[in-house]
Amino acid sequence: MDTPKPAESASKDRRQMLEEFVAKHPADAFGRYGLAMECMRANDTAAAEENFRQLLSAKPEYVAAYFQYGRMLATLGRTEEARKILAEGVTRASYAGDTHALSEMQAALDDLG
Repeated sequence: MDTPKPAESASKDRRQMLEEFVAKHPADAFGRYGLAMECMRANDTAAAEENFRQLLSAKPEYVAAYFQYGRMLATLGRTEEARKILAEGVTRASYAGDTHALSEMQAALDDLG
């Protein structure tokens, strides 16, 4: 009988907790972001993408999500989609005055060519 490794078990528990939290508080941007990141960590890119989309639809000013979502898309070879998300993130970061996020996303965008 296979038992989950401690890291797998902790990750699954963390994801379950985040899913429960987001179900109770769907408008909580930080919870949704955490769930998207946890899904990404678990290589469940479909769930990560869905959570990033929901987050950015509800809270387009949540700048960190653009960087992580764009990075994930680039890793998946979805370069044009990554460019679009990162470019939107650059615009949002500029508007918010978040120069650190802006420079990270601009660098990621430049790396895509």
